[in-house]
Amino acid sequence: MNELEKKSFYSFVILYLVSSFIFVLLSGYWYYSAQKTALESTTYYKLNHIADKLSGLIINAQMKGKTLNLPNEEAVEYKLIPSNQRGTYKSGYFVKDGYKVLVSDAPQEHLNIKYVVVKTDAYFKKLSKLQKHVLLVMGISFLLIVIISVILAKLFMKPVHQRMEKIESFIQDVSHELNTPITALKMSASRGIKKAVYDKKILTNISISTKQLESIYKSLTFLNFKQKQQEAEDINLKNILIQIIAYYGELTEAKHISIQTELEDVDFHIVPSRAELLFSNLLSNAIKYSMPETTITIKLNKNFCSIEDEGVGIEQKKLDEIFKLYQRESDIAGGFGVGLSIVKQICDEYGIKIIVDSKLEKGTKFSLFLKDKSDKFQKVLE
Repeated sequence: MNELEKKSFYSFVILYLVSSFIFVLLSGYWYYSAQKTALESTTYYKLNHIADKLSGLIINAQMKGKTLNLPNEEAVEYKLIPSNQRGTYKSGYFVKDGYKVLVSDAPQEHLNIKYVVVKTDAYFKKLSKLQKHVLLVMGISFLLIVIISVILAKLFMKPVHQRMEKIESFIQDVSHELNTPITALKMSASRGIKKAVYDKKILTNISISTKQLESIYKSLTFLNFKQKQQEAEDINLKNILIQIIAYYGELTEAKHISIQTELEDVDFHIVPSRAELLFSNLLSNAIKYSMPETTITIKLNKNFCSIEDEGVGIEQKKLDEIFKLYQRESDIAGGFGVGLSIVKQICDEYGIKIIVDSKLEKGTKFSLFLKDKSDKFQKVLE
C-alpha cells in the first residue's frame, strides 16, 4: 500500500475501533447496571423474606408456647437482638463491613426479641463475578471487533487499491503517450530550425504530433473536467466522418494505411463535439492497431455505421472488458485505456447500440446501430 492507502486504512480502522469501543463500553455498562440492580433487588427481597420467616417463627412460638427452633439459612447469617440488649439498632437495609445487612423489627418484642438482623456477603461475591464476567465478555467482544475491523478495512481497501493501481498505471501510460509526440515535436522543430527551409516531412511530423496531443487533451477533458453544457442538434454524420478522416490523413499516410468509405448522408441529433469524439476515438484506435499497408473500411447509412480494420485483433475473452475505463485491449500499441470507455459513454448517452467483432491477427470491426424514429434498432444486412 502507498502512503495514501495506508492513511485511509488506518483512519478507517481507528474510526471503526473508537466507535465500536464506545458502543461496547456503553453496552457493557448498561448490562452491568441492569444486572447489579437486579442482584440488589434479589438480595434485599431474600433477606427481607428470611427476616419475616424468622419473625413468624418467633411470634408463633410465643403464641403457642412452643420451643423456638430456628432453621439454618444457606449463605445467610442472622442474629436475634433481645429488647434489653444495649446498643443502637434501627430498622433498615444497609451495607456494613462487606455485608448486606437487613434489620427488621417484625418480632415486635415477642419472646423478648426486638430485632432480627440478617446479613450476607453473597451479594458482593456475585457482584465481583459479574464484574469479571462483563469485563471478559467486553474484552473478547472488542478483540473480535478488532479482527473484524482489520478484515473490513482490507475488504474496503481492496477496490481502492485496485483503483489506485489503475490510476498509477494510467498516469504512467499518459506520461508515455505524451512523451512520444512531445519528443517528435522537439526533434522536428530542432531539425526545421537547423535547415531553415521549408520541409514537408518535418511539418507533417509536427502536425501529426500536435494532433496526437490534441486527441489526448480532448479525451482527458471529457473524462475529468466539467464542460459547459452544449445543446444537441441535428448534424450530418457523413460530414463529421469526412472531417475526422481528413484529420487523421497524415497519420494514415505515414503508416501507409488506406481508408475505404461507403458514406450516406445521415442526420442525427447529438452534440457535435460528442460525435467528433466518438468517431475520432474509433478511427484512431483502428489506425493505432493496424499494420502498415492495410485497409480501414468505414460504412455509414441511416441506421448503421461501422469501422473495420485489418489489425492485430482482440482476444475473445477480453471483448467484455474493452469498454472499461483504463482497460487496454492490447499492449502492442500505445494508449492509456480511455478511448473505448469514452465511446461507450457517448453511445449510452445517445441510445446507440455498439457491437464488436474481432479475430486475432485478422482485425476488428466496431458496429454502431442508430435508433430510428420508432426507437428500435435496425440492422442493415451487408
